[in-house]
Amino acid sequence: QQETISIIPKVALSQLNLISGDFGPLEPGIPCRVPLWLALFLKRQKRCSIEPPEWMNTAVLEQLKLDESESSFFCSLPSEHVQEVAHILLTEATEDIPYADAIRTLIKDIFDNRIAKLRSSIDKFVSSSGTHAGLNNLTLFEISNVRGFLCQSLDHLYALRSHVSNSTGSGDSSNVMS
Repeated sequence: QQETISIIPKVALSQLNLISGDFGPLEPGIPCRVPLWLALFLKRQKRCSIEPPEWMNTAVLEQLKLDESESSFFCSLPSEHVQEVAHILLTEATEDIPYADAIRTLIKDIFDNRIAKLRSSIDKFVSSSGTHAGLNNLTLFEISNVRGFLCQSLDHLYALRSHVSNSTGSGDSSNVMS
């Protein structure tokens, strides 16, 4: 929630001196950027409205969805925390976001596509007996989503390889002694 977002204050507030920095003064009707957590705090108190990030509109998300579905690689996202910010804003500030339902659907479609692509990549990686892989343009959310599955798969693969190499190694040594 350290990501900054633009708000439009509804009331005047003097400068806010907080641990994370100084913000303001806030003037009614004049947009300013504040951390997401502060925007949510002021929104809950009905002291501001939240302006959605530039990427949170249907045209940008439609293009991102198209790019993601056409590419075999993961496309760069407009923010490291797209899914988290979108979820928070679509939950807490739905009335401030035009076409919120369409945006919610587009974001779900984009991330469903990315997770399917990630699972397919993991399957190819495990099947190819790979030893390392690049994770370009993945978010921490996506990595944590598959971390358990990937770690468990790699543990099983390691155990199988260890068992095969031990069986092969012990078979060779018994042939030498005979």
